[in-house]
Amino acid sequence: MPKILLVDDDVELCALLEEYLGGQGFEIRAAHNGSQGLEAALDPAIDLVVLDIMLPGLDGLEVLRRLRHQSRVPVIMLTARGEEVDRIVGLEIGADDYLPKPFNPRELLARIRAILRRSEGGQLPGKIRIQGIELDPGARTVTRDGKRLDLTTLEFDILEQLMRAAGRVLSRDQLMDALYERPATPFDRAIDMHISHLRRKIEAAGGAPSGSPQPLIKTIRGVGYVFTRESKE
Repeated sequence: MPKILLVDDDVELCALLEEYLGGQGFEIRAAHNGSQGLEAALDPAIDLVVLDIMLPGLDGLEVLRRLRHQSRVPVIMLTARGEEVDRIVGLEIGADDYLPKPFNPRELLARIRAILRRSEGGQLPGKIRIQGIELDPGARTVTRDGKRLDLTTLEFDILEQLMRAAGRVLSRDQLMDALYERPATPFDRAIDMHISHLRRKIEAAGGAPSGSPQPLIKTIRGVGYVFTRESKE
């Protein structure tokens, strides 16, 4: 049974979700403040965290910030409807996805399942090596010229999608469909933020390829993103 941690001070909502998600084959744990939530989220048995931003004590953003120093467990942030700044900050800190309140439990279930399916194996064929980047789907590791990159679950999966399509542009809709199993909306910043994180981590591990001024992941304005191949190819 996948283990889901709910961190929300709304006890009634947690009870409702525990009943609903429990009936869908998940084991549910709950914490009702930030400190308890952080401690519970660090348990390696937890497969995914549903984390509300508005919490007593440590707020959800601070919980996520501290959690990301120690764990890459997938996190879905719950935000107030219309609070786009909270969503952007959550993604910037390392959330995998977000869902505005109030929400339909079926929508939360769909997002949980989409993230867990990726975490359980992705595409899995052999290692990919392009421009000094080596991605190992089995071990879920990425190195740049031998130096390991510390990527979140989402960052790894986006990089895998882009590297498998190296030299070919993938649209935001294609990436959203492959990774989140839903279409992108005009205001959805999830893919853009994760790619921004990826670029920073790749650059920190070595910058652009030797002799090449261009980034490994290029934005094709109005179209999408492409992982560049070696010039000789």
